[in-house]
Amino acid sequence: MVEIRQAAVIGAGVMGAGIAAQIANAGTPVHLLDIVPDGADDREVIAKGAIANLLKANPAPLMHKRNASLITPGNTEDHLDRLKDCDWIIEAVIENPAIKRDLYGRIAAVRKEQAVLSSNTSTIPLDVLTEGMDDTMRRHFLVTHFFNPPRYMRLLELVTGPDTLGDVTSAIRDFADKSLGKSVVDCKDTPGFIANRIGTFWLQCAVVEAIDGKVDVETADAAIGRPVGIPNTGVFGLLDLVGLDLMPHVLASMEGALPAGDAFHDVHREPELIKRLIADGYTGRKGKGGFYRLNPSDGNKTKQALDLQTGDYYDARRPKPDSVKAARKGGPRALMEHSDPAGRYAWAVMSKTLAYAAWLIPEIADEPAAVDEAMRLGYNWKFGPFELIDKLGPAWFAAKLRAEGQPVPAFLDRVGEGTFYRVQDGVLHQFSETQGYIPVTRAKGVLMLADVKRRAKPVASNRSASLWDIGDGVACLEFHSKMNSLNPFTLSMINKSIDIVQRDYKALVIYNEGSQFSVGANVGLLLIPAFLHAWFLVGPLVAMGQKAYKRLKFAPFPVVSAPSGLALGGGCEVLLHSDAVQANAETYTGLVEGGVGLVPGWGGCKEMLMRWTANPRRKQGPMPAVIKVFETIAMAVVATSAAEARDHLFLRDGDGISMNRDRLLADAKARALELADGYAPPEPRDIQLPGPTARVAMELAVAGFRKQGKATPHDVTVAHALADVLSGGDTDMTETVSEDDLLALERKAFVKLIRTPLTLARVKHMLKTGKPLRN
Repeated sequence: MVEIRQAAVIGAGVMGAGIAAQIANAGTPVHLLDIVPDGADDREVIAKGAIANLLKANPAPLMHKRNASLITPGNTEDHLDRLKDCDWIIEAVIENPAIKRDLYGRIAAVRKEQAVLSSNTSTIPLDVLTEGMDDTMRRHFLVTHFFNPPRYMRLLELVTGPDTLGDVTSAIRDFADKSLGKSVVDCKDTPGFIANRIGTFWLQCAVVEAIDGKVDVETADAAIGRPVGIPNTGVFGLLDLVGLDLMPHVLASMEGALPAGDAFHDVHREPELIKRLIADGYTGRKGKGGFYRLNPSDGNKTKQALDLQTGDYYDARRPKPDSVKAARKGGPRALMEHSDPAGRYAWAVMSKTLAYAAWLIPEIADEPAAVDEAMRLGYNWKFGPFELIDKLGPAWFAAKLRAEGQPVPAFLDRVGEGTFYRVQDGVLHQFSETQGYIPVTRAKGVLMLADVKRRAKPVASNRSASLWDIGDGVACLEFHSKMNSLNPFTLSMINKSIDIVQRDYKALVIYNEGSQFSVGANVGLLLIPAFLHAWFLVGPLVAMGQKAYKRLKFAPFPVVSAPSGLALGGGCEVLLHSDAVQANAETYTGLVEGGVGLVPGWGGCKEMLMRWTANPRRKQGPMPAVIKVFETIAMAVVATSAAEARDHLFLRDGDGISMNRDRLLADAKARALELADGYAPPEPRDIQLPGPTARVAMELAVAGFRKQGKATPHDVTVAHALADVLSGGDTDMTETVSEDDLLALERKAFVKLIRTPLTLARVKHMLKTGKPLRN
């Protein structure tokens, strides 16, 4: 099988550069080539500019800035010979079959025989791209359709031709899965493949139905948003995000490629309003605005929405339709059964979209799982089309279509009174076109907690956390409160899990499949003692967390945390108290308590001091480590990737990173079993801290920030409390400070700060808005 040791991307636009960045994120050297602009002094200016933009872009395409060194810029006139050393060549040029085929001919002259060539086309079928291609290249050619931005969008659509070698397909699937972190969905060679075929229809249908039905954009986005498991942007917000000027090109491509009887033609038209918006520079967020804008003549930048009938902007009204309220309890069916304009609009758009998806089986895919995964990962839908039909009830959906005189897709008709998914003998099954119900398969080596939960009951459970047996003597502690915030129930389950694992298991993995590992302690609980003036409750709550985390650290078995998404505050402290961390590459972690006017109270200060004082790369003496930890915590530094977390010692050199989130649990379990062999818990450490001298130095630094207007008065208060903890309080430099001493200092500072009115104001503001308050 081909091993991908070096790659090349041809086409240094936003998409091509993003693909190159993700290959570099995997640690693989990659060449990025583009044309030579007319009259250019620097013949690699396009590729060099693309790399420079990668380093400035936000959100960052690179997981670490050093990854840019793995990308070599070049041009297609002088450097095409570099392809002879590449194992995978990705074409990401303009969506024009003739231009692409001409490039393939030039590549054929230099590529090595076993090199894989793929196209990142989003709409052009493979058989069109391979016209005139020689047999050798055909056997090594496929379509690899990435989604933008390539780092963050997990979907990769894979299309092979009748001549594509199995080893070629396996090599790209394996590299994309394990090294690039992609969920690979096999697609049939049809226009738009899966996600864009359905997604383009959905967006176009939504625009047309809103204009024809005189539904305003805010109502439309309220209806086709959270109530149906679609991101808050809804339809019109999403179009603003991707760019209104992109849609005419996509629509034209689909119009020309799809057969005459396809339902897409029924909704395809480019409204005059949108033509005018594009012509006037209203192309969405990258332009003057789009369906939404921030009023440029208003100093407050008031959000405005576009009136689809008049083309004028009005101040956003943020409607709350009754149907959307009904959906909070009754789900998407309650939304679509409602008679208000939002409910009727949701039914008009989603009924057509869901029926379209059902009509496309087996044209675009043989089973619903592939379609659902493509829409979840390619368009960020919470539920794929068939999962959404199951929530509505397939029989109800079919009956409502018939009642309106709409044709019922054969695939929907065949499932009858059943559902497209069901659990049988603890295994998730899907309804297939030809075989009835068949198991939903996972890639080899993937272990999902969702599958464990279907076939077993928890070993222990409460309202916020559960303990599961994941086999081979390893238990898994799962957080499942809102946003996986931590509370006394969570802490209780940590303690109970330690007791159970010590008795019955070899190791513990802390992991969940929520969007976030943990956003930290539920700070709302702190308002209870404030409201009751029962401040005596705060100290025991902090002590409860300290005790649970201390037990994790010194448990007589290995503890491996496996985070993905946010691991903030108390969530970060879980990682700091674990023997090892196996992090998903997209882990964003830090000690952010300063944002609500507090200091880390569950051992975060202590553990960061322990790590930085033991760091062999630090400058000698007690001060450098203390100052580094002070800067990290006071500035509420958050690592924006697992790779970056190592810079701050949130992760250590020996901690692992899994690019593919679906492989995270299996990787963490393997690490736990590796540690379990001959495991001995760590010994408590004492460290030397500089005492009052360091505290004064840190306070002086904060005073400087205050004079410059970079710190508020309450920032100064919080920083002084943090400085007292990190300096060791009143300790003398000749003395040592124990871990318990540091915990006592954390607890004292935390309790003192929570009683200040300004900290309480920050807590309330954070709970209300989700944003920090500067006071």
